[in-house]
Amino acid sequence: MSLTVRAAERGDIQHIARWNEAMAWETEQKRLDPDVLARGVAAVFDEPRRGFYLVAEREGEPVGCLLVTYEWSDWRCGDFFWIQSVYVVEQARRGGAFRAMYEAVAQRAREAGAVGVRLYVETENERAQRTYAGLGMERCHYFMYEAAFQASNRPA
Repeated sequence: MSLTVRAAERGDIQHIARWNEAMAWETEQKRLDPDVLARGVAAVFDEPRRGFYLVAEREGEPVGCLLVTYEWSDWRCGDFFWIQSVYVVEQARRGGAFRAMYEAVAQRAREAGAVGVRLYVETENERAQRTYAGLGMERCHYFMYEAAFQASNRPA
C-alpha cells in the first residue's frame, strides 16, 4: 500500500482537531474542548512561526498527523524540532505511518539546520517508547514540569 507524508493544509484542520481529541482521550483520558482545539489547530496555520503539521496518507486517505514546534537552544545556537500531537488512526497503526512522518520531520530538521528532534511521551505509554527507541531516539535525562493557567487567561 502506498504511504505518503505531506505538509498539512487548512482543509486538514477538521481531521487534525478530531485526531487530537482522540489522542488526548486515549493517552490521558482528557476531554478537550472542541472549539478551543479547532482554534488551536488553526492558529498554527495562521502563524507559521508556531510550527507545522504533517499528514500521513495511505492510498490518498489521511491516516495520521503530527505537529512540529520549535524550541531555541542558546546552548547549541540552534532550534530543536519538537514532535507533538502524534496520532495514527487505529487501523493504520503498526503500518509505518509514524515512521514515515518521523523521517520527514528529521529530514526537514536537517535541511533547516536544526540541532535535533525531541518529543515527550506519557510515562506509561511503553508501546510508544519502544517505537521511538526503535527509530534511534534516546531517552533524555530531563523531567518535565509545567504551570498550567486557566483557559480564561488566553485570548479567544
